[in-house]
Amino acid sequence: MDMNAYLSMFIDESNDHLQALNENLLKLEGDPNDISIVQVIFRSAHTLKGMSATMGFEDLASLTHEMENVLDLVRNSKLSMDSFIFDTLFKGLDALEAMVQDVVEGGTGKADVSAINAALQSIVKGDYKNKSAGEAASAASGTADAVTGNSGGGLLDIFQHSVLKQSIEAGNQVYYIQVTLRESCVLKAARAYMVFDILENNGEVIKSEPSVQDLEQEKFDRSFVVFMISATQAEVLKSQIEGVSEIELADVVLLDAESLQLYAPTAEARVQPAAPSPSAPASREVAKKETTEAKAQASAGAVAVNRTIRVDIDRLDSLMNLFSELLIDRVRLEQLSSEIKRSDLIETVEHMARVSTDLQDLVLKLRMVPVESVFNRFPRMVRDIAKQLDKKIDLIVTGAETELDRTVIEEIGDPLVHLLRNSLDHGVETPADRIAAGKSETGTVHLRAYHSGNHVFIEVEDDGNGIDGAKVSRIAVKNGVLTEEEAKRLTEEQMQMLIFAAGFSTADKISDISGRGVGLDVVKSKITSLGGHVTIRSKQGQGTVFSIQLPLTLSIISAMLIKMGDEKYAIPLSSIVETGIVQRDQIATIHGNQMIEFRGSVIPVVSLGRVLNVPGYREEDETENEIVVIRKGDKLAALIVDSFIGQSEIVLKSLGKYLPSIKSISGATILGDGQVALIIDPNAFIK
Repeated sequence: MDMNAYLSMFIDESNDHLQALNENLLKLEGDPNDISIVQVIFRSAHTLKGMSATMGFEDLASLTHEMENVLDLVRNSKLSMDSFIFDTLFKGLDALEAMVQDVVEGGTGKADVSAINAALQSIVKGDYKNKSAGEAASAASGTADAVTGNSGGGLLDIFQHSVLKQSIEAGNQVYYIQVTLRESCVLKAARAYMVFDILENNGEVIKSEPSVQDLEQEKFDRSFVVFMISATQAEVLKSQIEGVSEIELADVVLLDAESLQLYAPTAEARVQPAAPSPSAPASREVAKKETTEAKAQASAGAVAVNRTIRVDIDRLDSLMNLFSELLIDRVRLEQLSSEIKRSDLIETVEHMARVSTDLQDLVLKLRMVPVESVFNRFPRMVRDIAKQLDKKIDLIVTGAETELDRTVIEEIGDPLVHLLRNSLDHGVETPADRIAAGKSETGTVHLRAYHSGNHVFIEVEDDGNGIDGAKVSRIAVKNGVLTEEEAKRLTEEQMQMLIFAAGFSTADKISDISGRGVGLDVVKSKITSLGGHVTIRSKQGQGTVFSIQLPLTLSIISAMLIKMGDEKYAIPLSSIVETGIVQRDQIATIHGNQMIEFRGSVIPVVSLGRVLNVPGYREEDETENEIVVIRKGDKLAALIVDSFIGQSEIVLKSLGKYLPSIKSISGATILGDGQVALIIDPNAFIK
């Protein structure tokens, strides 16, 4: 069977299962005694294992199998969850995600998962308690025995042993290499890295004990063992390794099929599974049964997935452009039919309008994706960073169902990561500092999304320290971003926006997680490239809100057409509260701003003709003016217009690269009579 035909399906389903595993593990961490959550996690892991085995991704299958063993104990009340188990399972998920991503990028999905497998096995055996993660992994895999020369049984898992055995049968050279460092060696990890650099230039490393991760963290004494496949002669390898400074000895042993068997999975592991769940297939019958299950699961998944298809984004773009042209022609036909006044033509055009409206909704929905697909990865990230920083932080997500154009969705992930990491690291204080400031020891970060007009707003808000505008200004002057005279003229908001300057940071100490401002220039440039912009609202001691405004880059919207002088404009209906007429004597001037009373509150009045500098617009000194009341969030404003034309469906199109970004204008559309009308951005009139 050609597995490549199912690869796309495998990737999609694997990502779904990994997301479900992450979400449910986070839920379980909040309520470790809820067995129902464990059942859901177990089923996802079991399905992922079966799919991976069917597709031949052995490392994926083996790691998922070990995770499944732990979960099986938990769901049968034979094991209680603790922080070490949670951390190990989350590390396993990270490794699974990395392997699936490797498959996405055309790789084989292979990885050295021996350390994580060993830690999971130590949990099953119950000998992990009172040990560090590295010690638990070593205890489970028999590292100490292997390095000191005792029995090597079980040093390789069943997959690694199979690879090496097949290599020997194919006539390749397989080596067992034990490297010993001098007692006086200080930088052990650096020496190990130099050895691995030599080995990887001479062949393929199949297994290291301790694992590469433990070697990098210097979690070993003086010796480590490597199994590798190489065409280089043993004497040459030995000479090259011992040529590294502070290497005392390198034993390079050429293995044959018989000597390789000394390092095979132990007889107990091959015949007697680790109680109470199998850690490896015990026999051909067991392996056959698991493969059968996996195929059944893949088949069942295929039935569900066949109801969906993957469509190239360029085809969706073409479909949208074609429908845009169809919509313009429909509006033109409506105008012509109203002029000709033939009943059969009017009836046909009306039917065409109803059908095209349904088609319009369908085309739009094809391009729109909930921001949930981006938001879903952040709870896990917040959990890990909070634990690393020893902080207590709640992430509250709202508006995840808000839909955004597919092309924009793909670009906003990294900017949001930067903003969230900054809020976690430098926004929210430590529990002790929060208590001293009279706050709850648990900080809160809000991630929200909502529609406003033909824009989507995404906000990251924390209840932490806030941004010290004066400090930002002083650092900006010190770094030569602006002069002292310029700094004196800045408002608090302008001072805060300085943190978006390239490389700018207010952090006293830059951490490996973030520095307030480091990376924020990347956020601003990315959002700007998407046609949006980002603003800051911050109050010292109370917190900070980063607000990202993103346009719907290509869409079809309902709009109110208006006339200003000889020009026509469109205002999105989603931003309009109501239209009306205001008498001139109802407009008052307060602190230099024109205001009117509207339904019990006072709102600002803006002359659209004056702002846009429209030739021939009517002045406000007449007895009455027509107004459009617009909304942005909970804020209102009134726009003075010349006259109303009526409501219409319009195609929103970008002004393109040849026109600069024009304030208050979000795009343009072609009307039924062939005229171009600019589309007003109501959000630009309300701060």
